[in-house]
Amino acid sequence: MYVVLDRIFKSPIEEVWTYFSRSPRLALWVGEYTGTGSTGAVKFRMNAEGDDAEWENVAVMLCEAPHRLHVDVGKAPDSLVMFVHLTEASGHTTVTFGQRLRSVSTSADYCIGWDYYLDRLVAAHDGKPMPKWDDYYPAMRDHYETLCRELDHDLRAEHQTAQRDGTTG
Repeated sequence: MYVVLDRIFKSPIEEVWTYFSRSPRLALWVGEYTGTGSTGAVKFRMNAEGDDAEWENVAVMLCEAPHRLHVDVGKAPDSLVMFVHLTEASGHTTVTFGQRLRSVSTSADYCIGWDYYLDRLVAAHDGKPMPKWDDYYPAMRDHYETLCRELDHDLRAEHQTAQRDGTTG
């Protein structure tokens, strides 16, 4: 199960890709990294989490510039599996971001957080002021908790139906 969010930019894909692949541009909206991505391992620290944010190990699982980046951030079993897919059409680039969720019913905060960070990406790209966290949390909490609750309910119903019908669904 993943939270998946999109943002659209009126820019070429190669330019938008730099906001994921170049540490100075990444630092404009989410964090910074050290190391060499081509080795498959870097260290990353979120910069909007305060001065005491810790460096996390990142395993680069897939990097197909400028289209796909799949990473595993942090230590197992608590690591975060994330992906970014970029597509370009008609002079616009769509960024699709996803993070695997451990539990749908308790994932509202991750959803809010990535909505906030992706809006920071848009602001950094467009040279606009950064959004304020207080505009997202707790204002969006009920919305995402409702979505997570409904999804959890639907998944449980599908699982029960699959068990009843003898399918693996």
